[in-house]
Parts: sequence; C-alpha cells; structure tokens
Amino acid sequence: MGAEQSIEARAATGDRAAFTALMAATKADLYRFVRRYVGDESEAHDVLQESYASAWLALRRYDPARPFDVWLRSIALNKCRDWGRRRAVRRVVRGVMGLEAPEAAAVGDDAPSPETRLDDQRRAEALQRALRDLPDALKGPLLLATLEGRSHAEIASILGITPKAVETRVARARKTLTAALAQASGGNA
Repeated sequence: MGAEQSIEARAATGDRAAFTALMAATKADLYRFVRRYVGDESEAHDVLQESYASAWLALRRYDPARPFDVWLRSIALNKCRDWGRRRAVRRVVRGVMGLEAPEAAAVGDDAPSPETRLDDQRRAEALQRALRDLPDALKGPLLLATLEGRSHAEIASILGITPKAVETRVARARKTLTAALAQASGGNA
C-alpha cells in the first residue's frame, strides 16, 4: 500500500487539486466533443461546465481502474442529451412566441457574402442541422468515432453497448446524414 496513488484515484477520494488537474487535461478534447454535439459555442461551454460539476458530484462512484476520460465522456454525453431535450422544449416555446420575437428577428441577419461563401455556409448549416436532428443513439457513436477517432471498442465501453452495435450505429448515422444532406442540397437548387 506504499505505492503512490494515481491522479484518478486521488480525485476519486475528493482531492480537488487532482480533479482540477484532470479537468485541465481533458478540457480541450471534451469541449470539442460537446461543441460538435450541441452545435453552439456558448451552449457547449455551459454543457461542459455541467459535465464537470456532475463528475465532481459523482466522484464517489468513479472506479479508478476505469479510464477517467471514458467515464467523463459518458457524463458529458448524458449532459448533451439533456441539453437536446431542453432545446426541444425551447423550440416549442419559440414557436409559440412567433417570428416577431427579437430572437427570431436576429436569425439569418448576416451581411451578404460572395456566392461560394454563401454556398459553403449553407452546406455547413445543413450539416449542422442534420447532426442536430440525428437521434442520440446515432449521434454519440458517430461523433466519438469521427470527431475523436475512438475505436469501436472504446465507444462501446463509453456507451455500454457492443462494438458491433457501435459499428451499426455509425453506419446508420452516416447513411442518415448523407440522405439529409442530399435532400437539403436538392431543396436549395
């Protein structure tokens, strides 16, 4: 028992300095994942903070034998899903408010740009919409695989499913995105 504890084990015992060090080590990667999932920079920062707050509160349940980033990613994925549910409620409220609301007036108020830039922007927006509209069961595996380059085995561990299920979900997500983007480009022509 004379061996020095890992930083993860120290954090699991409530060591704030160890947890802060783990946050610093994981923040950039976790932010990129959350940002891609929620699609909004400001919201991503909020979801990231919620993820770390939840991780701190749940530290007693963390198993230091398990990779910290996998455990943290599971928490962040749940926070992203919670954000998605809240966003759906906000959409309904905005629908009730109507297009005269100041928030609605600000949407799409960009200055004109060259045609190619506008086309690129439309494609990026279509991709972002298609990503947002993906079911959670497909979105998580796709982002973990493509954005983070994680293996199917790692994703399976994070999500608590089999590697084969990960493979299937990633393939379905790609197929769904391709169809949504084809439909979007057909609608803009």
